[in-house]
Amino acid sequence: MSDAAQPKKSPSDFLNSILGKTVTVKLNSGIVYKGVLACLDGYMNIAMEQTEEYANGQLKNKYGDAFIRGNNVQYISAIE
Repeated sequence: MSDAAQPKKSPSDFLNSILGKTVTVKLNSGIVYKGVLACLDGYMNIAMEQTEEYANGQLKNKYGDAFIRGNNVQYISAIE
């Protein structure tokens, strides 16, 4: 299918489609978290499960659950 035939997705549609899936969240500080996206709100506050914290590409910590305040988030990426 061409791009013109694809329905347009809003950022909200994307975020709803990745709930319960493994994601990468990069913070403004450069720290990266990988885990399962449990929920998020309109302020981009994020709750994750099975979370791993990476600094400079190296695993630093593993957390069961993590909460990330939305104003610290640079981006969220879905992991295929």
